[in-house]
Amino acid sequence: MDRSQLQLRRGGDLAFTALGLGTAPLGNMHAPLSEFDAHMTVDTAWNMGIRHFDTAPLYGHGLAEARLGAALRGRPRSEFVVSTKVGRRLEPCAPGEEGSGIYVNTPPARVLFDYSYDGVMVAFEESLRRLGLDRVDILYVHDIEVATHGEELDLRARELLDLGGWRALSELRASGAVSAIGAGVNSCAPCEWLLDHADPDIFLLAGRYTLLDTTAAERLLPRCVERRVGVVLGGPFNSGVLATGPRPGAFYDYAPAASDILERTAALAGVCERHGVSLAKAALQFPLRHPAVVSVLAGARTAAEARRNIEAMATPCAPALWAELQALGLIPSNPEGVVC
Repeated sequence: MDRSQLQLRRGGDLAFTALGLGTAPLGNMHAPLSEFDAHMTVDTAWNMGIRHFDTAPLYGHGLAEARLGAALRGRPRSEFVVSTKVGRRLEPCAPGEEGSGIYVNTPPARVLFDYSYDGVMVAFEESLRRLGLDRVDILYVHDIEVATHGEELDLRARELLDLGGWRALSELRASGAVSAIGAGVNSCAPCEWLLDHADPDIFLLAGRYTLLDTTAAERLLPRCVERRVGVVLGGPFNSGVLATGPRPGAFYDYAPAASDILERTAALAGVCERHGVSLAKAALQFPLRHPAVVSVLAGARTAAEARRNIEAMATPCAPALWAELQALGLIPSNPEGVVC
C-alpha cells in the first residue's frame, strides 16, 4: 500500500497519515528485540506509507529513540512527522540500577522526572542526539497526571508552569526547533488543565476515545475542536482486548479485563463479524470519526504487526457498521462535523 492509500489529515501546520507508528515496543518492552527486527518494523511501516512516528526517552531508556532515528536516517526529512516527549531525563547509572520496569535490556540509565525549564531543554537536546535530528515536529509533556505522580502532581505541575517548563516548550516552538507542543497522557484531566492554563497545539491521548472508552467525547474533544487543538489517539486497542477480542486473559488498560469489559467487547465483536469486519479494524478506525482526532497511533513490535495494522486502515468500514453500533448503544452518536 503506497502513501496515497493512507488518508492524510492535518493538525495545525503538520500533515499526518491517519495511522502512526508508536515505538514503545521498539524499546524492548517486555522482551528483547534485535536491532534488525526493530529496523524492519520501521522500514515496513515506511514502505507501506506511514509518515507519523512517535517515541519518548522512557521507551527503553533511550533505546526506542535511537532505533527510530537510525531507521529514519536518510529519509527525506520533509516527508515525515516525528514526536518525542519531555518530563523525564535519563541519568547514566551502573548496570543493574536502571529500574526499567516493563522495559528489559535497556542502556545503563535511570529515569529522573524534571518538568522545569532546564529539565525540558536538557531532555530535548538529549532526544535530538539519540534521534540524530536537528528538530522534531511535536514535543509532548509526558505523563503529567495523577496516575504517574500521585501526591507529587502539584509539585510537577508547578515545575511545568511556574519553573519554566512550558516557557521552554514555547521558546522551542517560537524558534522552529519544534512545530507543535502539547501533552502525552493517559487521561483527559491534564489536557483540560492545559487548555485552561496554557496554549497547547496538540495532545497525544491514550485510550480515552476508543470503542470501549469514549470519556474524551464528553468534554475534551469538543473543547479541542473549539480551540483548534489536534488530538492524536494512542492506545486504540486499550492495551489488548480490542485487538485480541474477549478471550480469557485479555488485557484492558494494562490489567486483566473485568467481566463487564469482556461482555461489551463480545458485543462489539459480534456486530463487527456480522459486517465482515475484524474488531481490530473497527478499533483502529473508530477514533478517526471524530473531527478533533488527526491521527491514530498503534505500536508494533514486528514488521508483521505493523503490516497488519496498516492493512486494517486501507479500506474504510462501511457506514452500516457504525450505524448498528450506534443503534445498539455501543458507541455514541456521530459527533457534529464527523469526518470519516
